[in-house]
Order: sequence, then structure tokens, then C-alpha cells
Amino acid sequence: MEIFQRIEQKYILSEDEYSLLFKRIRKYITKDYYYKSTICNIYLDTVNSDLIVNSIDKAPFKQKIRIRSYNIPNKDDNVFFEIKSKYKSEVFKRRVSMKLKDIYDYLDDGVIRNSSNNQIMKEIDYIIKKNDLRPMIYLAYDRLSFFATENKNFRITFDNNLRSRNDNLRLELGDFGKKYSNNNFYIMEVKSRDSIPIWFSKILSDLKIYPNSFSKYGSIYMKQMGGAYNV
Repeated sequence: MEIFQRIEQKYILSEDEYSLLFKRIRKYITKDYYYKSTICNIYLDTVNSDLIVNSIDKAPFKQKIRIRSYNIPNKDDNVFFEIKSKYKSEVFKRRVSMKLKDIYDYLDDGVIRNSSNNQIMKEIDYIIKKNDLRPMIYLAYDRLSFFATENKNFRITFDNNLRSRNDNLRLELGDFGKKYSNNNFYIMEVKSRDSIPIWFSKILSDLKIYPNSFSKYGSIYMKQMGGAYNV
């Protein structure tokens, strides 16, 4: 799928909270097809990091451009070139599938090659050239993915072991990087096209787990700038 529209909420869980929550929800969920993966990203931004600063400032409309793979690719593998836009809690994601080497060539010379959707790629191209974006950070994390057994449109992911680097910004080089925190914690993301199931809301209420505004890229940027961060 190349176009997504959904509601997303994030929660920051300690190891104990994760264990308690998972015991309660596991009878309601099923492993996704890509159940266990390493998510590898390269985020594009301006030299002044304007996109992530806008996000940190909690602007109602936020936008990110990234290259994403599920596990470490080689240059001949297809990966995703994505626009992720967010207005309040509603997320719009548009992406194309391209060979990684074609994305690198595009970033070098601005020529679009062999994308799975030329219209979306033209939108990406417009945003990149209008804002003079370039690769700024590599960011990876380990993910477990599930969907509700009775509603595949309700998805839950758990991310941990967040790490990043500001050089060697190539996906094929591997997922090494500086760990974000020595504390083991999980970023739970809840993604739905409609309402949150009652069983899930009740479990969260029972365990006193509440939404938390957490941007992986934003939190790493703030930490690098010497600012506050959540975990």
C-alpha cells in the first residue's frame, strides 16, 4: 500500500509496563506478517533542521521525509521513500517503492528513476527541492508488530533499542549507531483507521498507561542539542 490515513497514538512503557500490558492483550492480537524487524531510516531535513524543529515546536501540521527499509538492505533492494504528514493526531503517509541505488542517484542529481508511483515521487521531489533537504540522520530501532485478531485495521507496534548516527548515512552500511538511552524502554504505537477497541482502552485504563507525545527523531535531536528528552 502506498497511501495511508489513520489515527496514531504513542505510549512510553518501562519493561515492567510492557510485560504487564502484553500479558493482558496477547489473547486479542496476532503477529503481523513482518512480526519482527529492524526499522532503518534516513531522515532528510534542512541544514538548520527546520522540519524537526517545527515538529518539536508542536506545530499543528508536521511533515517528515525519510528513506525506510525493514531490515538492512543492499543497494539493489527496494526500499521506501516516504512523506509522513501529521495534522493533530491524524497521520497521512504517502510512499513509493524504489531501488536504494536509484534513491541515492536521485539525491545526487535530482532525476527521478523507476519509482512505483510517479505522482507521489513528484510530491517528494517538490518538497525536497523547495526546502533544500538532504540526508541528516540515520535512525534505527527493533520492532515487534501485531494487529487485532478481529480487526486488522487496528495495529500495535513495540519499538526499542533506539540508536542513531549523523555520519555514514547509508542504509546498506548496517544499523550501528549511538544508543539513545541506557534504560530499556518501549515505544508503543497504536494505529487505527477508526476507533480504539474497548478491550484495549479498558486495559490501558486499568494499568494507568496514558498517551505520550514522543518523536524518535525529535527526541534524538533534542538530546544532541543538550535539551530535555523523555526517557
